[in-house]
Amino acid sequence: MPAAGLSSRMGDWKLMLPYQQYTILDASIENALSFCRRVILVVGYRGAELIEKYRFDPRVKVVVNGDYQEGMFGSIQQGVKHVESEYFFITHGDMPCVPPHIFRDVWFNRGGCTVFPGTSVRPGHPVLIPSRLKNMVVNADIHSSMKRIIFRYPVKYLGLNCDEIYLDVDTPQAYDELCAASH
Repeated sequence: MPAAGLSSRMGDWKLMLPYQQYTILDASIENALSFCRRVILVVGYRGAELIEKYRFDPRVKVVVNGDYQEGMFGSIQQGVKHVESEYFFITHGDMPCVPPHIFRDVWFNRGGCTVFPGTSVRPGHPVLIPSRLKNMVVNADIHSSMKRIIFRYPVKYLGLNCDEIYLDVDTPQAYDELCAASH
């Protein structure tokens, strides 16, 4: 399907819009799973559909955020409750172009602090967070800010030269550009 005219589909559920042989969300998950053993997918809006879609994939743990309308931080809290590793990545489901090597590069630069792939001006995603922040995130007020928690402690910016760490599909124009670039 050509990219032209697809911007009208942004009224559809953007995570389920087609992208290459996947959906936007599928591509984002596959990129993470190219380096990570497991993805914790926090769902709220149309959560039952995503539970059904990923129920047979043991690499994807679907967690429901019943308060998703309260904002993104509540979803992060729900996901972090299920973290079992020493470090964990946070990224968005509408970032289908993050190359797998970015996860690896960020991981190998962890050194005990939160690591951003970009710069202090444009941090980018995925963000790698040490599990010592887990309890602070889980126990914070639902209206808190992840940035406020992260920046209480040292952070590292890798300054990676990769536009995809900033590319989230939030507008019809961004979706059209994504589709045009993938052809």
